[in-house]
Amino acid sequence: MTTTNIVLEHHLIETNGVTLHVVQAGPQEGELVILLHGFPDFWYGWHRQIEALAERGFRVWAPDQRGYNLSEKPSGMGAYQIDVLAKDVIGLIDASGREKVVLVGHDWGAAVTWHTSLWYPDRVKKIAILNVPHPSVMTKALRTNPAQMLKSWYIGFFQIPAIPEFLMGIGTMTPMAQALLNSSRKGTFTDNDITQYLKAWQQPGALTAMLNWYRAVAQMPVNLPKDRQVKVPVLIIWGAKDAFLGVEMAQQSIDRCADGRLVVFDNATHWVQHEEAEQVNLLLAEWAAG
Repeated sequence: MTTTNIVLEHHLIETNGVTLHVVQAGPQEGELVILLHGFPDFWYGWHRQIEALAERGFRVWAPDQRGYNLSEKPSGMGAYQIDVLAKDVIGLIDASGREKVVLVGHDWGAAVTWHTSLWYPDRVKKIAILNVPHPSVMTKALRTNPAQMLKSWYIGFFQIPAIPEFLMGIGTMTPMAQALLNSSRKGTFTDNDITQYLKAWQQPGALTAMLNWYRAVAQMPVNLPKDRQVKVPVLIIWGAKDAFLGVEMAQQSIDRCADGRLVVFDNATHWVQHEEAEQVNLLLAEWAAG
């Protein structure tokens, strides 16, 4: 859904020791929905959702998460531990002046959303997850599911110092653009979309910072509470043709939620919010309002 009367505001917000670039839209008094992107996205990955939700009366914040695009890019793996990333979100909620928000995440943003809801359920009204399993489900799959191990081969590749940055940056990020096109439905990403992504990826220090998310989760401890059932209401939206994550993990994740709903798009890929934008927008709006 595309609108023409919604103004996209660009703000810099201090949170948890870093400055994040946050795109905001919608009425100030509206229910706050925070949209968290994943790899190799940035705020623009939600451009089909921001305007649609704002038009429905929600206040929408879509940050470039730390390390991405116009946000600050601290050095070292430790700056990208998921505990730290969740605290970035809590800082944004504090900056908004709200007690609780609706949190929506895709890919890595979904991982941060899961983590935030487990550790800070008192700051989250409800969550929506796009194509990433509950952390316990993901951990088990990477240890016991050969098919998922094969799909996740790139995580091991990203652990190598410097070489991934070199290979992915060839031809001003052409391999990354090709990976986006190859893993999505034909026609999902336009030439203009790719231009926007290339600009974001070419920000100084961005590629290493983006890869440090993977390096931190693989090489540093991930702290999860003893009780790993998600207590806040959860909506999981899943594109069944995801090249990176098996759809069987979607229902397994719902089983870890006290109050969960699953919607599967049989013909969508990992990029479900791009490919099924209108239906995803409707689901998110109904979920946030309900």
